Amino acid sequence: MDKRNAYDVLQERGYIAQATHPAELRELFAKEQVTYYCGFDPTAASLHVGHFIMFMVMRHLQLLGHRPIVLLGGGTGMVGDPSGRSDMRRVMTIEEIDQNCANFKKQAEKFIDFDDDKGLCLNNAHWLRELNYIEFLRDVGYHFSINRMLSAECYKTRLEEGLTFTELNYMVMQSYDFLYQFRKYGCRLQLGGNDQWSNIIGGVELVRRSEGESVYGLTMNLLTKSDGTKMGKTAGGAVWLDRDKMSPYDFYQYWRNVDDADVNKCFRLLTFLPIEEIDAMTAVEGAEMNAAKDRLAYEITKLVHSEADAQEAQAAAKALFAGGAQAGALPETKIARSAFTEGYGLLQLLKDTDLVDSVSQGRRLVDQGGISLQEEKITDSKYLVTEDDFDADGRLKIRKGKKTYHLIQLED
Repeated sequence: MDKRNAYDVLQERGYIAQATHPAELRELFAKEQVTYYCGFDPTAASLHVGHFIMFMVMRHLQLLGHRPIVLLGGGTGMVGDPSGRSDMRRVMTIEEIDQNCANFKKQAEKFIDFDDDKGLCLNNAHWLRELNYIEFLRDVGYHFSINRMLSAECYKTRLEEGLTFTELNYMVMQSYDFLYQFRKYGCRLQLGGNDQWSNIIGGVELVRRSEGESVYGLTMNLLTKSDGTKMGKTAGGAVWLDRDKMSPYDFYQYWRNVDDADVNKCFRLLTFLPIEEIDAMTAVEGAEMNAAKDRLAYEITKLVHSEADAQEAQAAAKALFAGGAQAGALPETKIARSAFTEGYGLLQLLKDTDLVDSVSQGRRLVDQGGISLQEEKITDSKYLVTEDDFDADGRLKIRKGKKTYHLIQLED
């Protein structure tokens, strides 16, 4: 087993933003197996790259001998975390929440080893949905000062717009999660993004006041670009981990196209490669940096999807760069051959394949020379796509801009 101190490993790779008691936590890691948890509220049908960085931290700690708890927010998700939001989260049905939790659990199994009690996957619906409200107010709410809560960073933006009583309870519920897991599983550490600091402090203090015991909080740096803006967003939305929401090829391409200044950081935070190898690989410029980006995209795609997906996406990217067409790895839409008999409007085709959000956006792209069919630029916004545009195998490759591709496959 790796004997390095877990705190040192996380710090060296650049994960740690804040810790409640750094020296004490480092000592705890050194002397015992630490049970730690991170919560994931089911606000969407899939995890995204912001969650992935937390799974990387959890996996590092597990590989160093500590025990993770993946906590699915089937209870807290019914309220919604107000952190950093100017509006209230959409209220989801219990069916939506439970389905999203099931999706999250399946994705978590790709990153965390749950066999033989090496890790746990829990759902706070099991205790939060069954709480007696009066008892909860008396036994848990008693420990929270409204004045302190309202000064917390997680509530500041919502206070400007109007914080609801429901949202005010979120910190109390998340804090109770920590207390419950401390009592039942001996959990001593909560992990979270740096935007969760106030909520984590609430849990640390609740355990101390209720049990007289020391527990700890550790927040991670959010994944940001070198200019300080948040990473993990595309024109189409988040960088999703679910292949049905973002194909392995598009996922690969996202990491292949990160700025040179962000490559070293992404390697450190989103792969398990040794730091010495990362630093040597990224201390370059030009074509050599492109080779490093290829490796970065390959390693992350392999972790999130599979080695086969990473190989296929890499081969497709290289074939496209060389001017060839690689079927199988590109985002693909199958359309009946009959749809092209009298011509399929190009703008409608772009919209139907999600290459653009609207026909008007497609028109602007065409007018600006941003759309190519089989590598031939199309500048007529009234262009009708017919079978003649397809190759002998019934395939049509559409390119948007320089780097976004989509394949149309004819079906008989």
